[in-house]
Amino acid sequence: MVEIHGAQYSANMDDIDRSILATLEKHGRISNDELAARVGLSPSPCLRRVRRLEQTGVIRGYQALVDPAAVGRGLRVFAGVRLIRHARADVVAFERAVIRLPEIIHTHHITGNYDYLLQVEVADLPAYEDFHANRLATLPSVASVTSYVTMKTLSPVQTGAAGPPRSARRRLRIGAWQRGRSAEGWPGKRPGPLRHGRTA
Repeated sequence: MVEIHGAQYSANMDDIDRSILATLEKHGRISNDELAARVGLSPSPCLRRVRRLEQTGVIRGYQALVDPAAVGRGLRVFAGVRLIRHARADVVAFERAVIRLPEIIHTHHITGNYDYLLQVEVADLPAYEDFHANRLATLPSVASVTSYVTMKTLSPVQTGAAGPPRSARRRLRIGAWQRGRSAEGWPGKRPGPLRHGRTA
């Protein structure tokens, strides 16, 4: 997979560059010869374009898509965080601390009801409860955390080449209630957001 984030490169790219990027986003391990054939170039000019896109930062890297459950991260939780204060020093302290937690895959500074939206991946619900109580809620300047347990994640279907197995494309995030009990311990009840607060 190729990471290409939001910057505008249209002034320096033509349709062939965009075709190269679209192909690499879906098939990051494609050979240069096959990539060249798909975009209508010979291999040498295609490779030069890819190298230029890498050197200018349009292509930021290549990644493997790993099944989280296979590496002990089978539960995904989105956590909305509000800060007590928004002074620059408090924001910097929170951001420096949050990026050190390996359980937090992405941290988004957002508008709306929360200051930050965190994507957290842990083994299961008890692991998240422990992470929340002992690490997340103790971060600098945290006023409250609202947690949303993911039941299912849908990803675009890759076409044109063999993609990852179906289990990797369509990962089910099943809450504890589907294993015979809810987060509160009541059989059959589906819990809503988990809200937690902390005062200064």
